Amino acid sequence: MSLHTQYLESFLRSQFYMLRMDGPLPLPDRHYIAIMAAARHQCSYLINMHVDEFLKTGGIAEWLNGLEYVPQRLRNLNEINKLLAHRPWLITKEHIQKLVKTGENNWSLPELVHAVVLLAHYHALASFVFGSGINPERDPGIANGFRLISVSSFCVCDLANDNSIENTSLAGSNFGIVDSLGELEALMERMKRLQEDREDDETTREEMTTRFEKEKKESLFVVPGETLHAFPHSDFEDDVIVTADVSRYIEDPSFGYEDFARRGEEHLPTFRAQDYTWENHGFSLVNRLYSDIGHLLDEKFRMVYNLTYNTMATHEDVDTTTLRRALFNYVHCMFGIRYDDYDYGEVNQLLERSLKVYIKTVTCYPERTTKRMYDSYWRQFTHSEKVHVNLLLMEARMQAELLYALRAITRHLT
Repeated sequence: MSLHTQYLESFLRSQFYMLRMDGPLPLPDRHYIAIMAAARHQCSYLINMHVDEFLKTGGIAEWLNGLEYVPQRLRNLNEINKLLAHRPWLITKEHIQKLVKTGENNWSLPELVHAVVLLAHYHALASFVFGSGINPERDPGIANGFRLISVSSFCVCDLANDNSIENTSLAGSNFGIVDSLGELEALMERMKRLQEDREDDETTREEMTTRFEKEKKESLFVVPGETLHAFPHSDFEDDVIVTADVSRYIEDPSFGYEDFARRGEEHLPTFRAQDYTWENHGFSLVNRLYSDIGHLLDEKFRMVYNLTYNTMATHEDVDTTTLRRALFNYVHCMFGIRYDDYDYGEVNQLLERSLKVYIKTVTCYPERTTKRMYDSYWRQFTHSEKVHVNLLLMEARMQAELLYALRAITRHLT
């Protein structure tokens, strides 16, 4: 993240606040909730970090033996942790009522909002960790079962030197530089055309809705089958092995993302962003129940959404607004959130297939991300630009989870 210092400051401020500053939850509980959240994606990097912090802040060591050793009250978070991580559109006010109902294990609303913010933060951070290759990858041939995934050798060591990263990454692939230069020019051309078209656009509301539904349905066909097709030699596996050091912190490990757009009993109505927005609804609810965190999250969302250096690979003075918006809105589209004023035709024009596979994997199945996926999209772009993409995906995911949870809390209150 230090490749994007402005963003990093904003990220650290909000993370410090939710873990260390005055708040409804005791310090050890905050770290335990972070562990529970990271465990949904088997993110041992984050789990290990918060196991240490949990003990340092006075947490009871026995809790680290697994969920059956923690108070019932914390265990009651399992359901909302699972739904938020994989299918947030299923969260209802009944889930909220169950947690805050009177009784010895009940949660106050401020405590619950604090917990929800932590869960969403760590689910999304797991996406960033896997997307940037920071998590150790399992290797049965090694005694402790872990080796650092190859991509992390450039994530940590070569941060200061973007070019060497880019050269090694490109040299190791079978793709010609000429190919990827062509891709870059074509993408810039499409961006330019979209900006020009927008000025004399007369798309009807019905057409906009149709384009969203089309994109939503098409997202169904991206991953997991697509991954094997797009990366025939990839090490992507359908069954990610859940190790004991992770499984002790979760229940129902097989529960995962399911395309909400799939027809059938779970086909829920689209979440119209205008009906419940972060700016008008979520922000004030969070601030009211857990003071100041709303301001910090808002600053972080705005920072990542507006962050730009006006460059694309080797080109300067480029307006990347359309591209940033397409990335953010595509993540929300996969979670069923639709913006009435956005033309989802842009997503199709700007995000190539291999990038869509990458986005969906990082956002919905982060533990399955491979270095091959990371290398295969936007091959001319620098490492720091791809990290920028990961920051956008992370924040879009966090905001989507929060919108569903906060909407359910609002409905419980009304």
